[in-house]
Amino acid sequence: MSKHTDVIIIGGGIIGNATAYYLAKKGVSVTVLEVSKDIGIGGSSRNGGGVRQSGRDTRELPLAMWGIKNLWPGLSEELGVDVEYTQKGNLRLGKTEAHQKILQGLTDKAVSCGLDVRMIDGDEIRAINPYLSNEVTCASWCPTDGHANPLTATLGYYKKARELGVRFITESPCFELRKIKGVIRQVVTPDAIYEADKVLVAAGYDSRKLLATVGIDVPMMPLKMECLVTEAEPPMFLQMLGTAEADFYGHQSKHGSFVFGGSSGFEPFNKDNGTPISSSIGASCTCRGIMKYFPALADAKIVRAWAGWLDDCADKVPVISPVEEVPGLYIACAFSGHGFGIAPAAGYNIAEMIADGHSTIDLSALRYDRFKPKQ
Repeated sequence: MSKHTDVIIIGGGIIGNATAYYLAKKGVSVTVLEVSKDIGIGGSSRNGGGVRQSGRDTRELPLAMWGIKNLWPGLSEELGVDVEYTQKGNLRLGKTEAHQKILQGLTDKAVSCGLDVRMIDGDEIRAINPYLSNEVTCASWCPTDGHANPLTATLGYYKKARELGVRFITESPCFELRKIKGVIRQVVTPDAIYEADKVLVAAGYDSRKLLATVGIDVPMMPLKMECLVTEAEPPMFLQMLGTAEADFYGHQSKHGSFVFGGSSGFEPFNKDNGTPISSSIGASCTCRGIMKYFPALADAKIVRAWAGWLDDCADKVPVISPVEEVPGLYIACAFSGHGFGIAPAAGYNIAEMIADGHSTIDLSALRYDRFKPKQ
């Protein structure tokens, strides 16, 4: 088996899979190296499924807006699987004056970028979603936001990439990047050394240690988040829900079950030996938050809960960039828990960046060297 391809992608999550697919469509040969025996085992399959533009940093908002306009509507047809994309809006909820201030600030920034989003009051909120508590007094409303199924979307990209000739090698941990004459050339694993003209590091938090082998650092830390899913309930609403303080987020799936995510704040103190396991503290905390906003679900039964690590960036914004100090090296990591919704657009534009030297969306604000020390 040849160990040389045009591009090596490190990381078999949705970013790596989508980039591999769009590169393969351009006729580029690709090898994807994944540390686990499973594809998409990290954050790509452990998130709430939001496909939103509202509530984003303005540096990543153009990518989100472009993807929702150009890729998500036809993604099920293109990938040949039902990604369960639903575009029925996003309500980001608030109950206090402090919440309203947060939401207004996010809304004003998004409007300045051309997004159709506005603040609405309690009566308008319950006209859209009558199941919400009377405690909810304000919300931002973006009618073009939505949600999708992370599992089918991630595996859909994997399936189509394989059909186009992309080679996936699982259980292949990468522990070193090597340059030859100053240019990236090799990726070292316990079983083999793979060679390529270009390498994309898209391995979530694991990217930090790997990039350090060529002297590059992305300031991010692992942050554990938890999700839960309920038994199927009667159809209630199709919007994606979130809150001003992001204490929970979620939606009702096409199958009737609710998928919610959240954080208790106690995650770093769980004695889990580094394994992202859910706990009674996390699920209970998320459920208490949900019931304050959404009392109709008080008796819903939880089927299961799970946890996963986020690659939480210092400024909460992804790093998508070529690396000037190491020609041929590219980075796509630090998505900070909101990478799923922009994954198709990110993969498409990263593929352009690698294959063509430029991208449809200007990604310069997401460069790896944007971080500066405090003066």
